[in-house]
Amino acid sequence: MLADKEFLISGHSGMASMLSDVQQESILFALPALSVAGFAFAMHEPLLPPPFRALSPGLLIFIWPLAVLVLRQRSYVAAAWLLVLGYIAADLYTVTWLRVSPVLCLLALPAGLATLLISTGAGTLATLGLSVLLLLAPAPLVPADATLRLTALTGVWGALGLVWLTLRSLLTTIKWSWSAYEQSHSLLERARDYQVQLKQTLADLADANLQLTRLDRLSQSLRQAAEEARQAKAQFVANVSHELRTPLNMIIGFSEMIVRAPQTYGASLPPTLLADLAVILRNSQHLSSLIDDVLDLSQIEAGRVALTRERVVLADIVESAATAVRPLFASKGLYLETDLDPALPPVLCDRTRIGAVLLNLLSNAGRFTEQGGVRVRMWREGGMAVVSVADSGPGIAEQDKERLFQPFQQVDGSVRRRYGGSGLGLAISKGFVELHGGQMWLESAPGLGTTLFFRLPIDPPPSIESGPARWISPHWEFERAPRRSSAPAPMVRPRFVVLEETGHSLQHLLARFMDNVETTCVSTPEEALEEIARVPAQALLCNSPSVSTALQQLSQITTLPEGTPVIASSILGPAEAASALGAADYLVKPISREALLAALARLQLKGKTILIVDDEPEALRLFQRMLTTARRGYHVLRASDGDEALSILRTRQIDAILLDLVMPGMDGFHLLETRSQDPALAQIPVLITSARDPTGQPIVSSVLAVTRAGGVPVPQFLACIRALSAILSTTGQAEHPALPEKLAG
Repeated sequence: MLADKEFLISGHSGMASMLSDVQQESILFALPALSVAGFAFAMHEPLLPPPFRALSPGLLIFIWPLAVLVLRQRSYVAAAWLLVLGYIAADLYTVTWLRVSPVLCLLALPAGLATLLISTGAGTLATLGLSVLLLLAPAPLVPADATLRLTALTGVWGALGLVWLTLRSLLTTIKWSWSAYEQSHSLLERARDYQVQLKQTLADLADANLQLTRLDRLSQSLRQAAEEARQAKAQFVANVSHELRTPLNMIIGFSEMIVRAPQTYGASLPPTLLADLAVILRNSQHLSSLIDDVLDLSQIEAGRVALTRERVVLADIVESAATAVRPLFASKGLYLETDLDPALPPVLCDRTRIGAVLLNLLSNAGRFTEQGGVRVRMWREGGMAVVSVADSGPGIAEQDKERLFQPFQQVDGSVRRRYGGSGLGLAISKGFVELHGGQMWLESAPGLGTTLFFRLPIDPPPSIESGPARWISPHWEFERAPRRSSAPAPMVRPRFVVLEETGHSLQHLLARFMDNVETTCVSTPEEALEEIARVPAQALLCNSPSVSTALQQLSQITTLPEGTPVIASSILGPAEAASALGAADYLVKPISREALLAALARLQLKGKTILIVDDEPEALRLFQRMLTTARRGYHVLRASDGDEALSILRTRQIDAILLDLVMPGMDGFHLLETRSQDPALAQIPVLITSARDPTGQPIVSSVLAVTRAGGVPVPQFLACIRALSAILSTTGQAEHPALPEKLAG
C-alpha cells in the first residue's frame, strides 16, 4: 500500500493484508448512504427544469453504488475513488441544483472517505482538489458566500486531519496486535513442538515402563528363589545342628562321665587314658562352640539375632575381657595394657554380645602375637564410643584385610597353618557390632602389627532435673509463641499388654527385638483388663499354644476399651513347647547330667522307674549312666522307638519317660499323641530330650489372628489386608497402595 501504511506496519505483509480486508469491508458501509441520497434526489426531480429532469441525476446517483460494487471486484482503488467522486457529485448536485447551500459543508465527508478507504495521500489529494474547487469555482457551481466556502474548506481539512490521526492510531494498534499475534503464534508452534516431544517422551516412558515391569517380574521371581534358598539354608543349618548335636551329646556326655566319675566303671582307669579323654572332652566342647558360632552367623545373616540392650559402662566390659585373657598373655610373656576414658558415658548395648566381641579381639591378638603385647584404648568421638585393640604381631597385607571379615577366612588359609581357629570370630564380631548400629575396621601393615577398631553409638539418656524446681515455670502469664517450636516432638513409645498364662516367650521376643516399645506382662484376662484400664495400650497381645482357644476366651470379654486391637499368636518356648506337646519339660541336647537330674527332681516322682526312648544306642547308654550314677535309686528301662516304648508302657509300671522326638518308625510326636488318648498312660510325666530347639526355629508362629473391640471398619480392614499382604507375601510391594478417597475418612 502507501508509505504511511508501510511505515506503520513495518513490512508485515500479513498485517497489511488484514488492513486491506478491513478497508474492503468498510466500503460496503458507505454505499447505503449514497443510495439513500440518490433516492432522495429522485423524489425531488419534479422540481427540476425539464432539461435536467430528463438526465435523472437522482436515478444516476441511486445506481452509482451498484457500479462501485461491480468495479470493486476488479479494482478496489478504482471503486473507492468512484465512491468518493459519487459523494462529491451528490453534494454539488444538492448545492447547485437543489439550492441547499449548507450541504456544501458535507464535502468534508468525501475527503475523510478518501483518507480512510484509500490512503492518507489519496485523502490529501482529494482535499487539495476540494480546496481548489471551494476557492476558485464560479458562483453557479459553488455559492459565492465566502463564509460558507471558508467553513466548508475548514471542514474538509479538519476531516482529513481527524481521519489521519484516527487511522494512524488504528494502524499502530493493529501493529501491536499483529506483533502480539505473531508472538502468540510462535509460542503456539513451540507448544505444538513440545506436545510432539511430550508424546514421544510418553511413548518412550511407556516402553521403559514395560521393560521395568518385565524386570520387576523377573526380580520378583529371583527374590522368591533367593527366599527359598535362604529358607533352605536355614533349614539346612537347623538339620545339621540337630545331626551334629546328637553325636556330640554322646561324646561330651561319656567323656565327661569318664573324666569326672571314673569310679563308675569299676577298675581304676590309667592316667594316660583319662588324659586322652580330657583332650576328647575339650575338643568336643570346642566343636560344640563351633556349631554355636555357625548358628550365630546364620542368625546374623537372617537378621534374627536378639539383642538385650541396657546401659553399661564400656570400661567394665573391657576390663572383664582383659581379665579373662590375661592367663594367655602371661603364658606367652606378653603385656596387656588398657587406656580407658573415664569420662565416657554409659553405652546402650548388649553386654554379652559386646563382651564376646572384645574377648574375641583380645584372644586373636594374643594368639597371633609372639613378642611385645596388646594395647586396648577407648575414647569418645561425638556421639560414638570407639574401642581399639592394637597388637605387635606380624601385621596383615593390604590384599588380605577385607578377607578377614569373611566367614571361614584367615590370612593363612592352608590346612597346615600355624594358628588354629575357624575364621568365624571376626565375621561374627563384625555382625554383632553392626547390629548395634556401629562399624568395625582394621589398620595394619606387614611387620607393624594390627589394630582393630569398632565404634558404637552412645545414645545417652536425657538428663532429668531433680527436685521440685523442675515443676515450676518462671512464666506465670500466658505468652503466645511468636513462631512454631523447632524442638523435636517427644517420641511416645507404643505400649503393649502381653497376656501369657505360662512362660514369657512373647514378652522376651518383644524386649529383645523391639527397642522402643513398652511391654507389661499379665497372666489372666482380668489382669489384662485392669492394666489397660489403668494405662491405655496400643494393643493387647495374647500368646497361647492354641490361638482358637485364646480368641474364644477373649471374645467373652465385653469390657475391653472400644477400638483396642487384640493380636493372638502361638509362640512356643521350651516350657510352652512341652506344654503344647503334653510333656512336663523340654531339654535340648547336649544335656548335662545336672540338668537332667534337676528336671527329674522337679517332677517329684513317687517311683523310681524311668523309661528312656531314643533311637541312638549311645544316647540310651549315656542317659542310663547319668541316672544310675546319681545314687538316687533310679531303675532304667530302654526303648529304641515308639512301638517298643508302647509295649513296655503297657506291660510295666513306669514313673517317668525320657523321650526323643525324632526317631524312625513311630516318632516321639506320635507316641505323645497315643499316650494322651490312653487314660492308663496319660498320667505318666514325660521329659523331652531332643536336639531340636523350639526357640531357635526360623518360624516362631504359624498362626497370627487379629480381633478388635467394637469391630473393624471397612477402611481399617482394607488397610490391614494391604499391610499384612505386603509384609508376609514374598512378592509384596515395597510401598503400600493408598486407600480410596471415599474410604480415607
